[in-house]
Amino acid sequence: MPRINDEVTIGEDELRFEFARSSGPGGQNVNKVETKVTLLFSVRNSPSLSDERRARLEECLSSRITKHGVLRVTSQRHRTREANRRATVERFVDLLADALEEREQRVSTKVPAAKRRRRLEDKKRRSRVKALRAKPEDDD
Repeated sequence: MPRINDEVTIGEDELRFEFARSSGPGGQNVNKVETKVTLLFSVRNSPSLSDERRARLEECLSSRITKHGVLRVTSQRHRTREANRRATVERFVDLLADALEEREQRVSTKVPAAKRRRRLEDKKRRSRVKALRAKPEDDD
């Protein structure tokens, strides 16, 4: 059973695996053996997740979740199906743990008045330099 963090554990029965021919390493077996592993996890239908966690996962992992609410993790890095299966489970756990991790809210700060004044002075100085480069106008 993959343990995501102290509060969340996903049951093995919630994970589905698909296998396909890999474009990765494999030598002569690359065109014969299905070593590519795709882990499928239904975020929307998981009994292991609370509504709050489900919403957080769908927000944080929106680019990896299909419109039907299925998270896909793929591995074809290794030569064996078992190694790729372990790799997908490890990546799955890392993705969920990272998405469910509570992050501190950023506290916005004011730009100091001296910094603002310096920025405006620099802009004026730069403007004057560029104005001096311009061709003088003829008063004919």
